[in-house]
Amino acid sequence: MHRSGPVGRYGTAAGTGALAVLLLVGICGSPAFTSWAGTQTDPNSAAAFYVRLLAWPAWRLDADGQAGGLFAADVRAVLLVVLAVGLLYLLPAAQVARVPGSVSQFFSGWAAYVLAGGLAAVLAALLGPTPSMLGALQDASTGAGYGFLTGWIIGTASLGGRA
Repeated sequence: MHRSGPVGRYGTAAGTGALAVLLLVGICGSPAFTSWAGTQTDPNSAAAFYVRLLAWPAWRLDADGQAGGLFAADVRAVLLVVLAVGLLYLLPAAQVARVPGSVSQFFSGWAAYVLAGGLAAVLAALLGPTPSMLGALQDASTGAGYGFLTGWIIGTASLGGRA
């Protein structure tokens, strides 16, 4: 079935969500942003908390002496992007096709990011240089919390696209 009109000109809901994931992790996880968020924000304000949260999937250009090398330093950010994009394409397709409207696209994009954040944190903890089950569980709550508080951005980016 081919759609025409204004919606037919835009990409898929999963495609626009995937672009938002790449931009969010690429910009907010960059060394420049994470350094700025860590040093130039007041740690006692809600805005600073949110800015620091946006920097959670931090990635680096060098390993900077971290055990496990560059892969261990960046595995969380890489897994977050890969899992989020995969889940954006897997989760909403059948559901959005059955439920007309953009509300399901929004919640599918948001849910995909929450799940990707939690899974990326768990896998990064288990694949990292010092794997532990306790660390994986603690990181899972942090990753899912990150996804919950920032996933609305991905959900919003998913609005209006084709299913």
